[in-house]
Amino acid sequence: MSPIAIIDPFSGIAGDMMLGALLEVGLDPEWLRALPARLALDGVEVRIQRVLRAGIACTKVDFDIPPQPHGRHIKKIREMVAAAGVPDAVRERADAAFTSIAEAEGEIHGVGPEKVHLHEVGAVDAILDVVGSVWGLTLLGVDRVYCGPIVVGDGTVKAAHGILPVPAPATLKLLEGHVIRPGPEGAGELVTPTGAALVRALSSGPAPASYTPLRSGYGAGTKEFANRANALRITLAEPALLGGVIVESLVQLATDIDDMDGEALSALADVLREEGALDVVLLATQMKKGRPGTRVEVLCTPSAADRIEHALFAHSSSIGIRRASVERHALQREEWTVLVQGEAVRMKRVLLPGGGSRTKPEFDDVRRLAARLGRSLRDVSAEALTMSERLGTPSVLSPADKVAPASNH
Repeated sequence: MSPIAIIDPFSGIAGDMMLGALLEVGLDPEWLRALPARLALDGVEVRIQRVLRAGIACTKVDFDIPPQPHGRHIKKIREMVAAAGVPDAVRERADAAFTSIAEAEGEIHGVGPEKVHLHEVGAVDAILDVVGSVWGLTLLGVDRVYCGPIVVGDGTVKAAHGILPVPAPATLKLLEGHVIRPGPEGAGELVTPTGAALVRALSSGPAPASYTPLRSGYGAGTKEFANRANALRITLAEPALLGGVIVESLVQLATDIDDMDGEALSALADVLREEGALDVVLLATQMKKGRPGTRVEVLCTPSAADRIEHALFAHSSSIGIRRASVERHALQREEWTVLVQGEAVRMKRVLLPGGGSRTKPEFDDVRRLAARLGRSLRDVSAEALTMSERLGTPSVLSPADKVAPASNH
């Protein structure tokens, strides 16, 4: 089973703290040192050192950066990440973090997100923090990230636009939907915009009620306090199982619509999935006065619920949405990759509670390969299953951990 990551921001969160904690739970330091060059950030040096924070040994990450443009627009940041050959899933999550900052700053300052000049977050260290954290979690095989209550600090902070209250307006907007705690007194700013954006882009909600810790580590913050550790803790863990089934706390959104046609409803479902919905179902229903209608049911994580609700209002004719907390019982899942005729096909397996399993190839991969080879979906699917059987059971449940040899057919 892929591990989950639990973020414990008992003294706030910043990008460098995330990187330090990830190094402590297994991220390769040499990979991080090579990251600036991959992003074409010439002359940037990565310093990694062990420090103490209130008696707790932590890892501190710093970047030595030559003179740079003070901030960048989001379009430029996207170009940098795309040119670095970043995996698609990492690029999408990193872009979600940068976009969320641009949207929050834009809303605060009354401009569109594409016009926002990202001062703090457009800087080199913030770009490295975001891409490094998102990519680092992927390299560690983390399946899902959870976040505990976030301690935000107090007082004021000096930003590009002047003196602002803590948490800064854009930071507070990024933390909407998450549990936060002001203080402690005299702490100043403990959550940076980068840290808040990582929580927004990565977190699936509060930590599960029970889990099995595998490894934990602490990333040091810059400030030192006399009587408490200024650090971020990350725990890699196995999710708790109930009778062999993973139990997840999710949110269900539902609305009934009677004035949208089928094509518009299908497009709506696509938009909601792009916004992060785990599942979207369209159900035929009968509304008042006998009118036929469609019930739109969306399943999502608690942290994504507000964003998806806004998208549902914006892209549908709904004037009211029902929201409920639900508990999903899900089978354990494995994913890996095999090569069929030299192309990657993702394989998915679910583990049954009483023993045994079911395996199937990813349909989109099979369809793409069948079209290229001029073969049937059934033939390509069967060949992928055959290649998978040659591998045996994957020992690590993460994408592309094992790749079967190319078929000789």
